[in-house]
Amino acid sequence: MSYAPSGRCPRPLACVTALVVAAVLAPTAAATPAAAEPSSPDQCTFPSKTTYTGRPWALQRVLLDELWRQSTGKGVRVAVIDTGVDVKNPQLKPAVDAADGGNFLPRNLKDDNGDKLDRGKANGTTDTVGHGTRVAGIIAARPARGTGFVGLAPGATIIPIKQNDAEGHGTTETLARAIDHAVDKGAGVINISQDTANAVKPAPQLQQAVNRALAKRRVIVASAGNDGLGGNVKPTYPASYEGVLAVAASDRNNERAPFSQSGDFVDVAAPGVDMISTVPGGGHCSDNGTSFAAPYVAGLAALIKAKHPSWTPRQITAQIQQTAERSIPGHDRLVGWGVVDPVRALTEDDHPIERPTSHEGVVRGKAPSPAELHLGETAEERTARLSTYVAVGALVVVVGLGGVGVTLRDARRRRRAQDRG
Repeated sequence: MSYAPSGRCPRPLACVTALVVAAVLAPTAAATPAAAEPSSPDQCTFPSKTTYTGRPWALQRVLLDELWRQSTGKGVRVAVIDTGVDVKNPQLKPAVDAADGGNFLPRNLKDDNGDKLDRGKANGTTDTVGHGTRVAGIIAARPARGTGFVGLAPGATIIPIKQNDAEGHGTTETLARAIDHAVDKGAGVINISQDTANAVKPAPQLQQAVNRALAKRRVIVASAGNDGLGGNVKPTYPASYEGVLAVAASDRNNERAPFSQSGDFVDVAAPGVDMISTVPGGGHCSDNGTSFAAPYVAGLAALIKAKHPSWTPRQITAQIQQTAERSIPGHDRLVGWGVVDPVRALTEDDHPIERPTSHEGVVRGKAPSPAELHLGETAEERTARLSTYVAVGALVVVVGLGGVGVTLRDARRRRRAQDRG
């Protein structure tokens, strides 16, 4: 499985080595965070002295006041299975349930030189990579004075689950165990910003864990991967599993980001370019990747689940797909059913649906009706005929009465003349 940590790596040589080893051992080894586009040297260092004061573009495209009138995600627990979630960032501390967190990295970790590595806290609240902390912020960072950045579902609760590190020690087995832990701790939505390398299908225990979570009515959101340059089209896992909502990355023009993975397995796209989010220790940074598009959709899923707690995972994912902004009537391999539209997903929700339909939003023209062939008298013709009869009859009566009157008058005149004579 592939991982290119964006930002500071505590051991740069080990990070590069992890990339090579993960690519070679993908069938049996690392299940690690999805690669992101390289960041500038001054980006994603932490703790960051930069506080993003404006409203990030990915949030500007949403009418947040209208969205949050519908739902803030309150009461929904979202598991972030990643490199941990640092609770020193003030926007994340009140959002994270540290008591239910977990750490599934192997114990007694060592680097390539045999030196012991710091595994971090057992509850998953340390993050030396910064990847999981950025993912969590996009989902549920709390509003804070002096910044326009906030999570899409600021009422949701994050369950921090550390399953990987900068050296790529995460495996298919640890990812499967992390998913089971998320289910046990009541996560309604599970975000997995990780994917396999070389499109190799991992060991079956990962799919079994996914199926168990789906059977427990959990929504699973996964990044599609960042190996899309050059037109590469290949499946990634767990995004390609049936029932998992696979998310590609879109840019400011609602088009697929060049690095974003393509394929028939892609369900939707979401902003994944220049994504502002929280970093360990405090502050913000900008980064790119489907890793940061997936939590945008996970946040949306939390909003829908909070508003419609009885909806099934299939109905929630279908709602997200159906209300996405499309350039074609149906599904395509670049952005799936389109770029997600949070406000539309929360307002055009009169009833749940089981699957998206390609004709949605397309108005069909009405075929012209052929003229009816009448072999007899129509009702309109009958009415006109009877009206004519009545009018003629009335005229005859009037004329007749007038003639009778004249005859009577002449008769009276003749009688008077005879009487005088």
